[in-house]
Amino acid sequence: MINDKKMEEQKIKVAIIEDEEVLLNVLENKLKKEGFDVVTALDGEIGVKVIRESLPDIILLDIIMPKVNGFEVLAQLNQDPVLAKIPVIIISNSGQPVEIDKALSLGAKDYLVKAEFDPQEVLDKIQNQLQEMGKSPVAPVEEKEVSPSAVAAIQAEDFRVLLVEDDSFLRDLLSQKMRKEKFQVIEAVDGEDGLKKTVSEKPHIVLLDLILPGADGFETLKRIRAEESVAQVPIIILSNLGQKDDIEKGMQLGATDYLVKAHNTPGEIIDKIRMILARSYK
Repeated sequence: MINDKKMEEQKIKVAIIEDEEVLLNVLENKLKKEGFDVVTALDGEIGVKVIRESLPDIILLDIIMPKVNGFEVLAQLNQDPVLAKIPVIIISNSGQPVEIDKALSLGAKDYLVKAEFDPQEVLDKIQNQLQEMGKSPVAPVEEKEVSPSAVAAIQAEDFRVLLVEDDSFLRDLLSQKMRKEKFQVIEAVDGEDGLKKTVSEKPHIVLLDLILPGADGFETLKRIRAEESVAQVPIIILSNLGQKDDIEKGMQLGATDYLVKAHNTPGEIIDKIRMILARSYK
């Protein structure tokens, strides 16, 4: 326990001040997965309070925000000798040179343009700042090992699985298989229905197709991760799209795992569900 506490205290803390909730949640989930401690705020006024209270190692700061904008946040930080030393990476809406130059003149160390947003670029810029500060780069969080006995101990009847799938044949096939295994199964036929039932039914795990009518799986994934009450629910993308770019996008948006339909039998999908449930809830 002492070692665990010490490791927790040594975590690099990042404050994200961003009023676009979907983007904030994508960044928060990505950074937590990479081993960072994260604090957040949806406007500049609360952001300054969060920074004062938490004293983060690095700040990701939006410019255009309600109440207090990013420039005003920088100005307030500069008035405090302690806060002024914290590196700030600007998250810019437009990337206009005049906007960036003003932020840099106020003490920002680097910037990102939302239109060119790439979670890996965020990590690279944070790691660059850590190196300049003489701090060690953060190692990604290793997934907990799951023993076969822990997987076998899963009592399926205790868990709700939400299946978001518009193909009626596959939906019925997987639902029957999961119900035969004693899982409680909830079905949704599109992204809107999937989001609604994730929030209302609080499933323990979600199986999410990508090609859906209306909001596709990527958009649905982003919106689930933006809902505080269900943001941490494990989500397995189950798709016919098996390109590397699709897999990377899904994982960057916060998917727990990614399965290609053609490469996995219903039994193998059940095995993956059991493993993730054992890791997440036991």
